[in-house]
This record gives sequence, structure tokens and C-alpha cells, in this order.
Amino acid sequence: MDILDINEFNYYLPPELIAQEPLPQRDKSRLLVLDRHLGRWEHKYFPDLVNYITPGDVLVFNETKVIPARLYGRKVNGGARVEVLLLQEKQDDWRWEALVRPARRVKTGSLLTFGEGLLTGKVVEETPTGGRIIEFQNGDSIRGGALNLMPLLEKIGLMPLPPYIKKYPADPTRYQTVYARQVGSVAAPTAGLHFSPELLTQIKEKGGQVVFVLLHVGLGTFQPVRKKIISRHQMHPEYFSVGVEAAAAINKGRRQGKRIIAVGTTTVRCLETMALASGEIKPGAGWTDLFIYPGYRFKAVDGLITNFHLPRSTLLIMVSAFAGREIILQAYQEAIRQGYRFYSFGDAMLIL
Repeated sequence: MDILDINEFNYYLPPELIAQEPLPQRDKSRLLVLDRHLGRWEHKYFPDLVNYITPGDVLVFNETKVIPARLYGRKVNGGARVEVLLLQEKQDDWRWEALVRPARRVKTGSLLTFGEGLLTGKVVEETPTGGRIIEFQNGDSIRGGALNLMPLLEKIGLMPLPPYIKKYPADPTRYQTVYARQVGSVAAPTAGLHFSPELLTQIKEKGGQVVFVLLHVGLGTFQPVRKKIISRHQMHPEYFSVGVEAAAAINKGRRQGKRIIAVGTTTVRCLETMALASGEIKPGAGWTDLFIYPGYRFKAVDGLITNFHLPRSTLLIMVSAFAGREIILQAYQEAIRQGYRFYSFGDAMLIL
């Protein structure tokens, strides 16, 4: 395989095409349908997805739910402002890996306070990737009770929107899929944001099967690639789970010759982690650091619904592995010419 340079996955996006807010209706975004085998595309709208579903196709969704993982607070000593982005629960809801800003001022031993004292935290460790391990407590936990962090985050935390989105949405639930069930992500699986309950019903009425797996989106998904040679990039592990019923439904569809269509790159990583060489999916749970880049042989996925991704990102690299780098970059240039909206609140692609 050729040595791939990160600069081969770069492109210029006019800033005005970065979607700053969701459309009024979830399923009214545009849809670029890409035939990866012929290198051809069509311009559609997201509800047209139903027309590309054939009876028996298995659509696999990531049912993770985003937590209000962004906290603004102060250092107890000195009162300097701090921003904390929770990444991953390390122990029993009270010990978390996080990114902090400004990192240079938040060292091991720093005491932090959030929400006018509703929540406090102590930095107990610095991680090799530049993060921090924070132990949280509130009044109840100090007195010997168990800390239940999630209700506190609902009160004082904010949805962790990407930095290119400058306006916090009037309805934060728009950064949540309609089928989100299992709490644990710090970023949305954005391909799923386009689906409304009505569209899911139409897919089922067409004969499509709807199956749910889990991957909690963390640092691995949005961590930038800092290595010039992409094969040297190391993904941060993320928790995933494939249930017995989900694996059985996917494997039945595979045996019947039906297509397995992943909704989002996180779903792809989940399925490919648990796929045998035959394409059969094993049920199970654990942590995955699978990095998919050109040269990877896909075993589990026949189609992909995905948004338009940032230049030089692991997500752009993954879709390039699936459809071919040149085809993807050509399709992106076409989307730019046609004024598609990009990134988390933007338009979508269907790659078959």
C-alpha cells in the first residue's frame, strides 16, 4: 500500500458553507447520492433516501446519547476561568478524563468549581494526550453519599458543540438524534440528526430493517490527525456494544444477500470492529481504537450515510477508504459548487 500523506485529504471550504444551525425540520437537508463503483452522483433531498432502500436492507444506527459535557467554571484558588470538556467516564460516574482550557493553568492538584459551587472537581492526573483526570464531588458525596453526576450536568452543563459552530442552538435537543437512548457521548453521531420519526416509519414501511448498536463518541472520533503519515495516527479508544439481537438481524440480512447500510462513521467503526472475515458480526462490547484509512478491506458495510467532514480528519479519511479518495474529493468539490451545507448541522451523503 502506498504511504499516504495527511495533506492528500485536504480541501478548501468557503467558511459560509459551514452550517451554523440546524434546518427547521430534521429531514429536509440535501442528500448527495454517490455511486462509489461508477463514480457518479445525484442531487436529492434526505427524504428521497427511502427510494434507495430495497426490502430487506438493514440500516444500522448508533443509539448513543450526547451528555451536556461542556462545563464552565473557575479555579478555587485565584478564580481563573476554566473550561472543561468531559471525554470519558473512568470510574463510577465521579472520575472522568477531560480536556481543559487553559491547560497550562490547570495542573495536577488544581481545585475547580462549577455552577456556583454545585459541583467541584480535583485534577488528580495529567494524561499523555494532554488531558486531565478529574475527580468530582458535591455536597452529598462529601457527606458520604454517592455522586450522581448526570442530573448535575443537566443543570449546569452545555452540549459540547464543535468549535466551528459559533451559535448555541435555541433547542439543544437538535444536537441529539431522535432515537438516542444510551447516555455517554460527548459529540453527536451527526449522520443520524437527519432522521425524523416519520422517516424511520417510511423506511420500515418500505421493508428496510432498523437496527441499533452503540458507540460512545469521544476523543477518538474528533481528535485531529497530527502525524504527517496517516498510518502513524493512533485513535483514542471509544466504548462500543453490539447486542445479540442486533448481530442476529445483521447476519440474517447478510445471509439473504441484503445490504448492510451504516448510518454514520461511528456505526462503521463499531461494526467493522466486530466483523469476522466473512462479514458476520459477533455480539459483544468493549473498547475500539480501529482507524480505517485507504487500503482497509471492509467486511461488514455495503453502504454509508454520512455528513460532509472536516479536511484532514479521520472521518474524511474513513469515507475515502470506503469510496476512494479521488471520488470523495471530487464529490466534495461538487457539493461546494452546489452550495451544500457542511459539517455537523449540514447536509448528507448516501454512498452505495
